[in-house]
Amino acid sequence: MKITIEERTLHFRQPAGTSRGVYTERRSWFVTATDGSSVGIGECAPLPKLSCDDIPDYAGVLRCFCDDVERTGVIPYDDLRDYPSMLFGLETALLSLHQSPNIRLFDSAFSRGEAGIPINGLVWMGTYEEMLQRMEQKLQQGFHCVKLKIGAIDFDRELDLVKRIRQRFSYHEVELRLDANGAFPYEEALYKLELLSQYNIHSIEQPIRQGQWAYMSELCRESPLPIALDEELIGVNNPDQKRQMLNIIRPAYIILKPSLHGGMRGTREWVSIARDMGIGSWITSALESNVGLNAVAQLCADIYGDHITMPQGLGTGQLFTDNIPMPLEISGDQLWVSKNS
Repeated sequence: MKITIEERTLHFRQPAGTSRGVYTERRSWFVTATDGSSVGIGECAPLPKLSCDDIPDYAGVLRCFCDDVERTGVIPYDDLRDYPSMLFGLETALLSLHQSPNIRLFDSAFSRGEAGIPINGLVWMGTYEEMLQRMEQKLQQGFHCVKLKIGAIDFDRELDLVKRIRQRFSYHEVELRLDANGAFPYEEALYKLELLSQYNIHSIEQPIRQGQWAYMSELCRESPLPIALDEELIGVNNPDQKRQMLNIIRPAYIILKPSLHGGMRGTREWVSIARDMGIGSWITSALESNVGLNAVAQLCADIYGDHITMPQGLGTGQLFTDNIPMPLEISGDQLWVSKNS
């Protein structure tokens, strides 16, 4: 087996704002595996200042792991636990190497183009006017679940955005999710959650910054809104530590990004542990190209089955001006594999 690495920079169609900053471009490393007759490709895409494997010599470390896989033909999972984006890319490449067509990583109704995966419409942070316009676009496009990233502008203005949606659509018509990306100070968090709760919010992701297990546990007990963990899961790669953290915090949901939360194997581990504790979950992409998006969606369908009802946080493949073509398409509020692929 031979594995090559290509670094590429992708450019956003419009700036992607979060409470941690604004993305205008995205670096990814694509690993291509070949056995002489077949080719498989995977994407390694750490998020700057967020991924636990966002390290200075990323390309060099990735090359060492690729050399190991070339020699042995297997992925050293224990060694790669702390390098989830690299693990995810290598898992994808080896899976696609042995599939025909190589975009079909798992056999499912989704991968065969027979069923779509419901997804949420995402409204990025911006000015009040920008967020209002983006929100209107998502509703006009027919999304029945809309996720708002909050924490970048004045909270009262964000509260007004939520109010506007509820004035037009009941919670039966549009499910609202919020993502604070850890923006609320702990001292203000419960008050803000109480204000938001009057608008029938499905859940709020990471209201306070990660690493405050005692505070987050208290919020989960006291909050009138279901709380979902996202950033909190980053760097928690040992199964016993995962179980310990969920047992202490007891969130309503966990949100899993394979390139951040342990690759495919680690994501399955999180889902299994959460299920044992009665904690819900869903899967999201993490600003990958279509190569990574396809892998995340295929994994999602394999984990949750052919009849997914909970909207997932899968990108639409339309983030970048120079994305990699893949047979993925949006129909209504569902992601599909094109039947012509």
